[in-house]
Amino acid sequence: MAFRRALKRTAVIGGGSVATIFGISQLLEYRKTQARLAHVAAEAELKVPFADELPTRQAQLATLKNTEEFDVLIVGGGATGAGCALDAVTRNLKTALVERNDFSSGTSSRSTKLIHGGVRYLQKAIMKLDYEQYMMVKEALHERANLLEVAPHLSAPLPIMLPVYKWWQLPYYWAGIKMYDLVAGTQCLKSSYVLSKTKALELFPMLKKDRLVGAIVYYDGQHNDARMNLAIALTSARHGAAIANYTEVVNLLKKIDPQTGKETVCGAHCRDVITGQEFDVRAKCVINATGPFTDSLRKMDNQKTDNICQPSAGVHIVIPGYYSPDNMGLLDPATSDGRVIFFLPWQKMTIAGTTDTPTNVTAHPIPTEEDINFILTEVRNYLSPDVEVRRGDVLAAWSGIRPLVTDPNSKDTQSICRNHIVNVSESGMVTIAGGKWTTFRSMAEETLDAAVKAHNLSAQPNKTVGLMLEGAKDWTPTLYIRLVQDYGLENEVAQHLASTYGGKAFDVAKMARVTGKRWPIVGTRLVSEFPYIEAEVLYAIKEYACTAIDVLARRTRLGFLNVQAADEALPRIVEIMGKQLDWSQERRTAELEAAKKFLYLEMGYRSRSEQLTKTSEINLDYQEVIRYKKRFQKFDQERKGFITTVDVQQVLESINVQIDENALHDILNEVDLNKNGQVEIDEFLQLMSAVKKGKVSDSRLAILMKTAEESLDMRGPVTVDRSGGGV
Repeated sequence: MAFRRALKRTAVIGGGSVATIFGISQLLEYRKTQARLAHVAAEAELKVPFADELPTRQAQLATLKNTEEFDVLIVGGGATGAGCALDAVTRNLKTALVERNDFSSGTSSRSTKLIHGGVRYLQKAIMKLDYEQYMMVKEALHERANLLEVAPHLSAPLPIMLPVYKWWQLPYYWAGIKMYDLVAGTQCLKSSYVLSKTKALELFPMLKKDRLVGAIVYYDGQHNDARMNLAIALTSARHGAAIANYTEVVNLLKKIDPQTGKETVCGAHCRDVITGQEFDVRAKCVINATGPFTDSLRKMDNQKTDNICQPSAGVHIVIPGYYSPDNMGLLDPATSDGRVIFFLPWQKMTIAGTTDTPTNVTAHPIPTEEDINFILTEVRNYLSPDVEVRRGDVLAAWSGIRPLVTDPNSKDTQSICRNHIVNVSESGMVTIAGGKWTTFRSMAEETLDAAVKAHNLSAQPNKTVGLMLEGAKDWTPTLYIRLVQDYGLENEVAQHLASTYGGKAFDVAKMARVTGKRWPIVGTRLVSEFPYIEAEVLYAIKEYACTAIDVLARRTRLGFLNVQAADEALPRIVEIMGKQLDWSQERRTAELEAAKKFLYLEMGYRSRSEQLTKTSEINLDYQEVIRYKKRFQKFDQERKGFITTVDVQQVLESINVQIDENALHDILNEVDLNKNGQVEIDEFLQLMSAVKKGKVSDSRLAILMKTAEESLDMRGPVTVDRSGGGV
């Protein structure tokens, strides 16, 4: 960035005093104010050719195929790639973007959901007088403020508590957090503060009380990462960028530069993953923004180039919302192995993470049981013994690959770059790699500056500071009230639509079907316990959703919040998309199978289901075995040693409980380890043992049988006669 280059002329990296650093920060604030004033004037000049209606994916592909030459072709549709597209198109450059999967399908949808400067980076900057670390924090805090401003419907400040268990740590952490506020300057979200032990437990009652001396609360930002990524991409499309997901680069196009005689990259040969059709996209400049796959495209440019990406896997888990307050996060600054763990409320659930382990680059990272248990162990260390942290409470788990990089421009190519790097290859391809979610905009600005300079592009100045993203313009904190009043949506659904789509929520509401009920008037939910409605599936198609996974994971966040709920919603999602997109029965079956595989492997369903297997031990004492056998026999009246849906249905009818036959089949199928249509006594005892150990929670069969047993005991002996002989 321009201001970074100016600052480097006035300070020596790695040296100087803290006072010098903060003197420089005042200069930064002045320059940012001047830049903001310039931006306000420039924004009025921006044209938005697709303000009313987004072009379809087919129209975008046609533009990619038929345009003679773009100024810029960006490869990668994550946060950085989408940011580059938005930066380029608002500089009046003819812009194209291709993504081989879906927008935000990689690391950008699998983050900790924080928009932050990095408290620990600031600690290192001050302790080591490291100017580069300081500048990284300073830049991130500026970008944090900008992102909260340009997408207020998708982001918000979040108070985060740092519990303190030693008296000497209280002033130490307080000084560090206050420095964090000071570096943010006028862009400080809210001032941090100290809490007594009593007040800390009042705000975070789940916290462990023993040896707690107090806590410090500071503020950072939180967002819906996949939706934010999508908002950036859609905003670039509205401004005229030709963007297409499920469009992969098969190989790079090259030509000989007549002036230098060197071979230069001049575009890419692409393939539409959906149809298999191939075509060329020509561009003056190609930008590599492929995250963990950076080296794949670099080697496509030059097979001899060295790898710069050193991927690291970060696992997160989702547990029920009752594990944390509605609006207060927790930071564990020193885990048992020195890593930092966040414990954050998100979408009415609780996120805990992250780990940091070396991994191989893959498009389908899988969370491991070891990482899940590590996070659970750390969570237990900070929560009260009264709160039983159970393995069975993990509703979803995912792994994201953080693309750490070494700088190819540095003499020491083995050392990890703590920030991002921008590199221009000999053939002219521009690579942007590393960095963090929060700084995507400044990374994009720096990348386009390099592209303009390297290829002598005719471009206007950057205009993305303060540029409102998709849905932000017409959003207000009370917008959901209008949705309730004008359309008859449930309050929870209206709040969800407003915080997901902003001003575009009305477009979703218009697509919602009438329920036929007194209330809500419109808006049929995909699953009962989440506010996602069927109309969102239809709207997702307008937002370039091509598969059921796109809807489950990135247009809605159901797959990230609860894999079982996502699995339940899947058939209806496929049905709606199949009808709208005219899918064949073969395609619908393939979509169901692909989405189930995604939930099973990438969203932690496998780890969850493996808590109860054929080989699970029965770890119950004698009295427990007798009690559970007695409960089982209330359903197994004929002492067959197993129960079926017929047995359960008849007992339920005797206590006037009605459950749909298909739902009952699903309930038993969760415990039917042999998949023979019946639950044996040993399978039931394995289930109850897993429940006892906390490996399984919210088992529908266990709760149903316990409730039925209590009802039967209250009524006394009940004869259950079978009609037609039974099974």
